[in-house]
Parts: sequence; C-alpha cells; structure tokens
Amino acid sequence: MELHQRIISAPVDFGAIRSEFGLASAYPAEASEEARDAVDAFAGDRIDRTDIELVTIDPPGAMDLDQALHLERNGSGFTLHYAIADVGAVIAPGGALARESSARGQTFYLPDGTVPLHPPVLSEGASSLLPEQTRPAALWTIELDENAEPRSYSVVRATVRSRARLDYAGVQADADAGKLHPSIAALPEFGTRRIEAGLARGAIGLRLPAQSVVRDDANDGHWRLVLEPRTAADDWNEQVSLLTGMCAARIMLDGADADGQRVGLLRTMPPPAESAIASLRRTAAALGVTWPEDQPVGRMLAGLDPNTPTALVLMSEATGLLRGAAYTVVNGSGPESPAHSAIGAPYAHVTAPLRRLADRFATEICLAYCADEPVPQWVRDGLDPTVDTMRRTDGVAGKVDRACIDLTEASLLAQRPDAEFDAVVVREANGNRPAEVFIADPPVLGPCIGTLPEGAAIRVRLTRADPVTRKIGFAFVV
Repeated sequence: MELHQRIISAPVDFGAIRSEFGLASAYPAEASEEARDAVDAFAGDRIDRTDIELVTIDPPGAMDLDQALHLERNGSGFTLHYAIADVGAVIAPGGALARESSARGQTFYLPDGTVPLHPPVLSEGASSLLPEQTRPAALWTIELDENAEPRSYSVVRATVRSRARLDYAGVQADADAGKLHPSIAALPEFGTRRIEAGLARGAIGLRLPAQSVVRDDANDGHWRLVLEPRTAADDWNEQVSLLTGMCAARIMLDGADADGQRVGLLRTMPPPAESAIASLRRTAAALGVTWPEDQPVGRMLAGLDPNTPTALVLMSEATGLLRGAAYTVVNGSGPESPAHSAIGAPYAHVTAPLRRLADRFATEICLAYCADEPVPQWVRDGLDPTVDTMRRTDGVAGKVDRACIDLTEASLLAQRPDAEFDAVVVREANGNRPAEVFIADPPVLGPCIGTLPEGAAIRVRLTRADPVTRKIGFAFVV
C-alpha cells in the first residue's frame, strides 16, 4: 500500500465551475463605458481630508481596496479615521452600471481570477483606495474612550489619499518587531480592547485557519492548497470594520433623516439554537474541555489554543451556531430582533462597497442621516431588491468557494490512489452522515468511513478522489 507522500500541486481548470454557476466575467459594453465616463464624477461637494495619513491592509495582490485607516491614541482614548471607497459618488442611479451591479450583487472570487461586481476600471482603478492616489471616500470619524468604546461617530463625503499599501503578514511581522507604521501604531491595543469588548457582549468568533487554493508559480496551470492561519493582525483589523458596522447600525436605528423618515439596512443573525449549544457542550465535555455553565460560548472558544485538534473540532462544530444571517430592512419602526448574534450587537455592512452591493445602500443612508438630508429615493426604492439580490448571490458565493476547494482537493488526491494519511476526526458519524476528518498535508476535509470519536488522531486511507464529481473519501485504517 502506498504511504502518504507530499503532494505539491495539480493541474486544475476552474472554467467548469464558472459555467456551472453562470458566472460571466465580461461586463456589458454600455455599463463599462459608463464606468469609464464616471471617473471624474466625484468632484462635487466634499471635504478635503488628504491630510490624513491613511494606510490600507489587504491580502497581497488585491487591487479592489475598499478601506483605508488611520488610528491614533489620544489623551482619553482613540481616534479612528476610516475611509471607505465612495462607490455611490460614481454610479448614476438607474443607469446601465447601476442595473448591472444590482444584478451581480457581489464580487465572486475564484483562484484564477474574479467575477467583479463593478468593472475593473472602477473597482481596481478610479474608486480603489490605491496608494498615493486621490480618491472619493465616505470618511468615518469615530472617537473612542479608554476602553475603545465609541463616544461619537459620523460619516461624511471626503477626498482622501492613502499613503501606503500594507498586508496582514507584513503588519504582523512589524508588530512583532515593534515597528508598526505610525498610522496604525495603536492598532494592537485598540484591537485587543475591542476583542475583549466583544466577548463581554457575547460575541462568538471562530479562529479557524482559512483553506485556500493558490497558484503554483513553478508549474503553469497547477494549483495547490494551503492553510492560512489567522494572525493577531487579522483580528485587530477585523475589529475596525466591525466597529464601523456597529456605529452604522446605531445611526440607522437611533435617528431619522431630514424628512423624519427612519430607514436602514442591517445585517442580522438570530441567537444560536439551544440544542446547538447543548451539542457543543457535550462535545467539549467529551474532549475534556472545562466549560463553566455561566461562561458564554464565545469566551470558551476564545480560550482555546487554535493550533490544537481540540480547537479544530470545537470551532468546526461551532459553525453550526452561526446560522440564519440575513439583510433586514428598517422601514419606520425597527425590527424586533435587530442584533447580529455573532457580534453581540446591531450591525450593518458598510465597509466593502467595491465588493458587495448592500454596502453602497447602507452607506448612503448613513451619509444622509449625518448630513441631515433625506435618504435618496433611489436608495429607498432599491432596498428590497438589494436584499433579494444579496440573498441569492450569498448562496452562490458560498457554493462557488466550496466547489473550487472541492475540485482542487480531488485533483490533488487523484494523484495518490490508496495513499494513507495522518488525520484528526473533526466530526463523528451521525446517522447516515459519515465522520469527517482533517488532513494537514495536503490540508483537506473529507468524509471517512468508520466509528470514530471526535478529536481522535487516526490513520486513514484514500478511497475516492474524483475531479469530475469533486468528491473525495477516506476509510479508517485499523
């Protein structure tokens, strides 16, 4: 029997996935032309804040840069400036570009390229917050106290200029070396305090490593799987976006526009089912994890070492707690349940308008509230259709991501028939559902035949790897 050998890469063609899900990269000519003509459309009424030394933090190679930040410590807390690409400034309501982006809903990311929400001339050019380029932005200013809790917040249309383009690994390395860029020198302290505030609210965070498909630069057309562990820098930066989204939700829930109308677009999630929490408690007990009855699930998960099999099992199962996320329209009175349970507070998507349709609408509402102006009619009219589009495209995006990973897993493993691997059981068999195991090299999750306890370190044999069906399978080696 062939023993496991390191699998470097495999040839993979993602074209079939694009066809299967009807992802058309080509932008209609009329919408593309409108995007090119919109480049100079943002020169209207906005303040000049090119004096703020903003920086961006994104994955290497990303061109659609939605956010730029400047965070400083002051005598009584923190001041955060957060610039968000002002897509609403360059898209004419009712035009071809607005219609096409409203149909697309969001950018779809595949390993071999994107299917963009907006034409690249905007999303990777005139609207992207690229370094040393003057850009239109919705500029948030958030004043925070000593514990990084917001005291005041507002958003205005501004002109900004990013000074540097950073990535997560570089920020983490600079933090470890004590030489962070001055514009984010306060980020570790801010992020740590915001994370603690989230746990106090009952927030639930899952620090699972990201399974990604990356190009093998040494072999054209070949791809490999990697695990990208979350760094502290990821967590700190995430808190900036979460804070801004919470402030946006409070603006929409607490105020009204100049016409006295209350309108909003929230991202909501119901509380976890008690049965799901009870199941997680049983798993924790079986794994020997101490979980006091009065300790919230978020604190229990935060206390785990993310690099252990126990954490992998519990965080994988905890994904079942975070179900039912939806976009909820505020029209007059607020919804009965405005909160997002994973965040522990009301929340809105406003920080990624280059990549997500809903953010443009929610940002326009916040801008109108803060300027004491009526919410534009095109925003009001577009809220329900936007919710429908986001619901449809969120489902497609999740399936596309999974299909790309499944295809790469099957293509890699097809090279090693009957190979054996060391594995960890992340989910035991339940009824007709087989157990699920995790293999570190190559990093794959797959079904496994056998009665296996969660958290067990075992040896498995590959029994199926079919790139056509994108299916893999393993059997427990006794």
